[in-house]
Amino acid sequence: MPTFVDQTKIEVQAGKGGDGMVAFRHEKYVPNGGPAGGDGGRGGSIIFVADSGLRTLMDFRYRRKFKAENGENGRIKSQYGRGAQNLYLRVPIGTTVYDFDTNEEIGDLTENKQELVVARGGRGGRGNIHFATSVNTAPEIAENGEPGEDRVLRLELKVLADVGLVGFPSVGKSTLLSVVTKAKPKIAAYSFTTLTPNLGMVILPDGRDFSMADLPGLIEGASQGVGLGIQFLRHIERTKVILHLVSMDPENGRDALDDYQKIRKELLQYDQNLEQKREIIVATQLDLPGAKVKFADFTSELQKAGITEQVHAISSITHEGVERLMQDTASMVELVEKEQVQAKDNQPVAETKEYRYQAPAKSEFTITKVEDHVFEIQGESIERLVERTNLDYQDGVLRLARKLKNLGIDEALRKKGAVDGDDVIIGTFNFEFMQ
Repeated sequence: MPTFVDQTKIEVQAGKGGDGMVAFRHEKYVPNGGPAGGDGGRGGSIIFVADSGLRTLMDFRYRRKFKAENGENGRIKSQYGRGAQNLYLRVPIGTTVYDFDTNEEIGDLTENKQELVVARGGRGGRGNIHFATSVNTAPEIAENGEPGEDRVLRLELKVLADVGLVGFPSVGKSTLLSVVTKAKPKIAAYSFTTLTPNLGMVILPDGRDFSMADLPGLIEGASQGVGLGIQFLRHIERTKVILHLVSMDPENGRDALDDYQKIRKELLQYDQNLEQKREIIVATQLDLPGAKVKFADFTSELQKAGITEQVHAISSITHEGVERLMQDTASMVELVEKEQVQAKDNQPVAETKEYRYQAPAKSEFTITKVEDHVFEIQGESIERLVERTNLDYQDGVLRLARKLKNLGIDEALRKKGAVDGDDVIIGTFNFEFMQ
């Protein structure tokens, strides 16, 4: 059985846009051919695709960095460079994607073939066909392509099961799953037998079916990270129905009602919304001597505590009560599904929002005196401007100098004490300051 991987960290880097071309027409009967450099192609984006055939994030366990192709550079004769193909990465349904540094949720993949763009490819640079003017009819100016987005992500898989089995360790969750499905979980009489979720399909004689997950056991303090903690609790969020198993073993020295209430407390401390989730209380291990007496006491205590959830008593060993439990569980899953459809139909249609790009009124930058006669300029828009400028041609250098002056760089450097001959650094670009 493959190892279950439900959380991992990866780095994705989208492709860089192709550079624009500097070229001119050189046709036999066109003596004064104009600019003919094409634009670069867009870099490839990285896109996650939900795949119902996957069950774990195992594919990302040993390969942690993914890079899309760069766009092709612009060509001569005004031909555009070819855009790079996007890189599609398959992930299991139920994968949530977070930015590793900010913990911001980027997206949630809950349906088969659903797509999520996690890193966008850079735009291609413009060729010199875009820079001809009446003053400069043969410009040696082209832009470099934009770099693609580079980000570190955290992938978190929450098992998508219709029914989740919860309860303290060794109350019979794995045994029940093995009886009603074809799943083969590891079963033993000690704490934390189940260290990873096991998933199986329950198929009833009447044709109904639902998925069931045996989730790692809880202990007190799990919602604060004790024991398996959050590793377990994240998987219960998506289930439609909870089967809350409580052991009726009279020899285990535990109070059944106390066990039930402690697990409920951990669930609600993790997420208050779990209080609205449908639940069936399942008293297990009824085949043990004295178990039926303990079950009678348990049901009485539930009534006194005002707990009105459905209660089933079963033995996974003798199969007593199991068939009826599965029938009632299937009916409850159907009820929840109908309620979800109705709730979705009653939701107002979201208004279409139109976004208009507004250029920032001023490009923000900072100037730092690194040492005598050396200054460094930092600022996202300034550094991006330099990255996109093709400095192999004099026209490109002059255009950059004009833009920097218009942005107030020259004046700001003078105020910082820069004089002729001082070195100025912007990213990887280094130039000599001249008044």
